[in-house]
Amino acid sequence: MQEHPNLRVLDIGPTSSQNINFLTELGHSVYMADVVHESLKVQWKLPPIEEGGEPRFDLVGFFEQNLNFGEREFDVVLLWSTLDYIPQGLVQPLIAHLEKAVRKGGLILACFHGKAKGPNTAYCRYHLTSTNTVEMQESEPHPVQRVYTNRTIENLFSAFSNYRFLLAKDNLYEVILTR
Repeated sequence: MQEHPNLRVLDIGPTSSQNINFLTELGHSVYMADVVHESLKVQWKLPPIEEGGEPRFDLVGFFEQNLNFGEREFDVVLLWSTLDYIPQGLVQPLIAHLEKAVRKGGLILACFHGKAKGPNTAYCRYHLTSTNTVEMQESEPHPVQRVYTNRTIENLFSAFSNYRFLLAKDNLYEVILTR
């Protein structure tokens, strides 16, 4: 992002003034959305169609209120570890929504936990820095909902053209996806 000016960046995570300052100083425009916090609100949950069935999610209302980009397309999406924490019924619709919002050739950076419980599974706010390091700061106490395998990630993002898996520290791995 330091090499290419004037990018449109979607930062999906708890608001980080450090990210806003860092990205705007590089000349990028930034759109922020805290999807995890919003997705856990009761207002988006719908009753199952049949008793004992899977819970449902008000996708139309959720996307209209939280991720309504209009005609805007993004060059970069910082998805962070969002998919680890949101309700299952929102995972695939969110990915499909992002697919429409990311320009051809655009990138998504996603992080995934290697374990569902234990140290380093706390929900974090991620801060970009001018180095190759991303700083993490614990945020609200949300549990990891699920752990993804590489194959599952490839299947979830099957509409994307390229995947690059990187092992990070603290039981996290990073995936860079190209649309």
